[in-house]
Amino acid sequence: MLGTLTNKNISQLNFSNKNDFKIIDKSEFNEDLIIRDLSLLKNESLFFLKKEKILNIINSYPVVEDSFIFKNYPSNILINIKRTKFLAITKKNGKNFYVGSNGNLIEIEEKTKKLPFIFGDVDISDFLNLKTIIESSDFDYNDIRNFYYFKNKRWDIETKKGLIIKLPSKNLENAFDILLKILQNKQFANSTKIDLRQIKQIILDE
Repeated sequence: MLGTLTNKNISQLNFSNKNDFKIIDKSEFNEDLIIRDLSLLKNESLFFLKKEKILNIINSYPVVEDSFIFKNYPSNILINIKRTKFLAITKKNGKNFYVGSNGNLIEIEEKTKKLPFIFGDVDISDFLNLKTIIESSDFDYNDIRNFYYFKNKRWDIETKKGLIIKLPSKNLENAFDILLKILQNKQFANSTKIDLRQIKQIILDE
């Protein structure tokens, strides 16, 4: 199936005659609704229960990144669930959502994480592509306060120091190479805006 056995987030469905349901460890995956829904299967025969039926329950939750199912005959099933990594926050239809590394939006009931905010009607695949490009560069993702997404699929970035970076719509890898050279040059240390939208032209504001 999916996932690895090294993840600590393991729940156990006990299929003994007493039909007990026990949670071994969900210290990193505190999703009570998933555990509740899985417990509805405890009365089914372990031998005839299809893994797909369990996966359908698990994968109905957008917070799930990955999972592993192991039938431990004759008494139980081990389920290893990996929670998606929260990358940013955005707003849809007046509600705030975490953007997961699995490409899903997870509605925020209680904000507990400090993450960059994405303004605009974002295409999640475009954001994940940008995140991959940032991670492949030496630019520190943790320095970002806000993302601004435009209808033409272009991005602006605002750092925690207030620097505005206007990215082009194409050739983002090259844009980040140029950006890092500018940031490493002390001559431009007081810049408040770096505009990389034009080919072979850089505009700096102080």
